[in-house]
Amino acid sequence: MSSDFIQLRICVDVPDLEKGIAFYTAAFGLNVGRRLGSDWVELLGGPAAIDLLANSEGTSPAPNVAAPRDYRRHWTPVHLDFAVKDLVVAVKRCVAAGASQDREIQERKWGRLANFSDPFGNGLCLLEFRGRGYDELL
Repeated sequence: MSSDFIQLRICVDVPDLEKGIAFYTAAFGLNVGRRLGSDWVELLGGPAAIDLLANSEGTSPAPNVAAPRDYRRHWTPVHLDFAVKDLVVAVKRCVAAGASQDREIQERKWGRLANFSDPFGNGLCLLEFRGRGYDELL
């Protein structure tokens, strides 16, 4: 089976590009790859590039979407999970960079998990796998 899928890029809307760069580089050790205009920066250093896109609160994300961008704490069915080697260290780093921790560290059969939002209300999780990771569920 072949696929036209050649790369995964993650796009995150932020209301302030410089604050977004500051958060994601401090929290996850990412680096600025390229600036692709005044409202777009590519962050590298993880398994997929993260594109931060500056978009003002209240603007429409697409022509036929009624709900405007909202940077208060929100949740969507799609969010970022960052797998880390040491969850306690990663939690401290994420909080120090400006994330809000939604729940304390939770134990799971496959490892541990902590829930956050970035400074712009976007949901993200930190995961620390144990043993065979998600295969522990099988």
